[in-house]
Formats: sequence, C-alpha cells, structure tokens
Amino acid sequence: MRFSKILKLDWYKRLTQTSLLALLLVTLSFGLSGAWWDSGNSQPARESRLPVGNAITDGKALLRYSLPIDNQPVRDIQASLEDISTQLRAKRWSPVGRDVTKAATILSDRAEKLLADILEEKQPQAEALIAEMNQGITSLREAVEAKDREKISILRGQLLTQVGELEEMMMGDFPFEVPSEYSNLPQLKGRATVEMTTNKGNLTVVVDGYSAPVTAGNFVDLVQRGFYNGLEFIRAEDFYVLQVGDPPGKEEGFVDPTTGEYRAIPLEVLVRGDSEPVYGITLEDAGRYRDQPVLPFSAYGTVAMARPGDDPNGGSSQFFFFLFEPELTPAGLNLLDGRYSVFGYLVQGKEVLEKLKEGDVIESAKVVKGAENLVTPQVAQGSSGQKQTATKRDEIESAKVVEEAENLVDSQVTQAIAEPEAVITPDSQPAILDTPTS
Repeated sequence: MRFSKILKLDWYKRLTQTSLLALLLVTLSFGLSGAWWDSGNSQPARESRLPVGNAITDGKALLRYSLPIDNQPVRDIQASLEDISTQLRAKRWSPVGRDVTKAATILSDRAEKLLADILEEKQPQAEALIAEMNQGITSLREAVEAKDREKISILRGQLLTQVGELEEMMMGDFPFEVPSEYSNLPQLKGRATVEMTTNKGNLTVVVDGYSAPVTAGNFVDLVQRGFYNGLEFIRAEDFYVLQVGDPPGKEEGFVDPTTGEYRAIPLEVLVRGDSEPVYGITLEDAGRYRDQPVLPFSAYGTVAMARPGDDPNGGSSQFFFFLFEPELTPAGLNLLDGRYSVFGYLVQGKEVLEKLKEGDVIESAKVVKGAENLVTPQVAQGSSGQKQTATKRDEIESAKVVEEAENLVDSQVTQAIAEPEAVITPDSQPAILDTPTS
C-alpha cells in the first residue's frame, strides 16, 4: 500500500515557526540538557544514562550509553573518547590531549576495576581487548602529537567500538522479564547486527533488545525469515522518515504462516529510570510528559516501528528510519519520543540512507551478529508458563508513522504557550514539533 502525502508547504512553515518558538523558550529557560534527570525519583534508576551536556546525536554513542551497566571506569574512558570529537571540531589540541591522557591512565591504573564486572569466563577475552585498547591509545597519542585530524577520528572510532564491546561483556543476566501476555512473540535478549543490501548500497543497523526486546525480537525474526527481501520503500519524506515493510497483497503487516494471524506488536518504550519498558500506551497518554526514553529520536538513522495512528499495539512489520534534521526536529524537541518504539540505530551507511527514496528496494537483509540472542516464542513462554494467541484482526488499518499533523501541531503549540513550564523544565518532553503524517 502507498501512503498519501499531505505534508504541505504551509505545514513546513508552521513547523519551522513552532520549532523557533521552542528554541526561544528553551533559551530563555534553564536550557535543555542532554542528561537524563532523576527529578526527585527515589526509585532505583536503571544505570544506562546520557552525560550532562548537549543532546547526543550519534547512534553508536546512544547505544553505548543505553547499556544498563554500573562500571565507572569504563564510563569515564568512554566520556573522554566521546569528548575528543567536540574538541577536535574546534581544533582544541590541549583538551584533546587531556582526553587521551585520561583514557590512557584509566586503562593502565584501573584495569582491575574494569574487569571487576565481567564474568570469569569472559575475563581472558576482556584482558586481550584491554591490551588492544592500550595499543590503540598509543597510536592515538601519536596522531594527536602530529595533529592528524583524520587519523585521530579513525582511531577514536575504533577505540569507542572496543569500549562498547567491553561494556557489553559487563552485561550479566537479561535485566527484566517481558510481560507474560507477550510471551507468544519473539524476543531479542541482547543485541543483534543486521546488514541490509539495497539497490543504492548497504546499511548496517544495530538492534537493541536490552531496551526493546519484543520490538527488536520481531524485527530480527522477520529478517531471519527473509521477510524484507525484495520489499520496496513505500514512503520517503525528505529530512523526516523513510519507511518500508509493507508486504505484497492486501496485508499490511506480517501474517504468521503457522497461525494465519496478523502478528501485532505492542508499543514498547523504556524510560530512563524504569527497570522495564512501558507497553501498550504512549508516554503522553500515560501522563509521563517529562520522561525521556532510553533510546531517543535524536540520531540520523534511528530505527523505529511504524503503527496505525490510533492503535499503539497495531505495529507488525513496517518500520522507518528517522532522518534526523536538527533544525526541523531538534533532539528532545519532537513528538516522536514516547509515541513510537525505537529499537535500534543505523551504524554504517549514512551516505546510502541519504540516497534512498520511495520505490527503492531492500534486496536482502541478514543478521550478521547476535542471532543467538533471538528467543523463540516457545522458549520465551517457558519462564511464565503462559501463552496468549494474537488477536484476530478482520481489518488492519494502514500501518503508518503518524497521527494527524494539523490537529497535533495546533493543540501542542497551544499547550506549550499556555503552560510554558512544560517546555522550559530541563527534564520535560516538550511537545511542539509535529509527527510524520500519512
């Protein structure tokens, strides 16, 4: 099915105006931090967190920070290496050097603390990885001394990849149990890497089951089935979304051949500080306007589940890439967070994603890493002993990324003006930019 396009020029004009209003209100306030705030919450918070400062717009960094680990040395190394990018853009060589020195010191002096949270059977692998990181730090220091920006960027990226690997080794048992009513659905208890071959080039996506196990499990299961092979991108909005996953024929989602029933996937959003995701309701409808998702819509190539606009539990196979444009949809200043399930980020192939349009094709998709983390419905129900059959749907509304843009903009702008504290509070989720529209 092709989705109609009602995004008009006047809508973009109003979108820009509301964006400027948001930025003005934020500038006049405390400022919107990239951190996740506790807001006086006395409940134990999940340790995945973003650092204080500007909103993070790098999908790889968001994946690193979203891991629920509590090892300060590795977080300090990560923070130092992440900071290099900011300092490098301004050619601040002294701060770059200090960042490298800090990371090197932690690796050499706090190795035991780095290894403390890693299971014994993974210790040899972790020790070898730390040795490689020490070699990388030496090379990075030499590149900084030579002021070779390109080499610094490459080496920093390699080191951060190794940091992410080390952080994943610190993960123990899966941190929560999916509610039993969803035990009939695939679950991804960990992460997986998916490579997509398109007619314009290749895309690599990391899917995060730690934050969205049901949504990610559904996606990986469909990739394993070859469901996406040969499917066309059905919707492309410049600087906004690129959508795919509508199978041929009358169905608008995946119909399980073993049951003949539409596989409906619930809305699934993990909020900072929560121990498990919120299911089946948007954060707005739950009254959690100020809460921030662990996986936000703040990076180019954010991957999220599409759904009918009025049914939070109606998603199935259609998903979209969010084409993050900071001037139109600033990080933390869009209405997508908490309304759609983010389950991963593009980590390679940005230049390909920029070229893809409606009518282009996913030639093939395959899981290249983490397939062992996919749990089948039969195994998933084992811990709860319950199984629920998916509801039969006689009519499936068009799976789409949207709710009505015109009404949503007007209502949210009115609310933002009438209740300015909802916009200026640091831990709020301002609601003044529009969602994609079908």
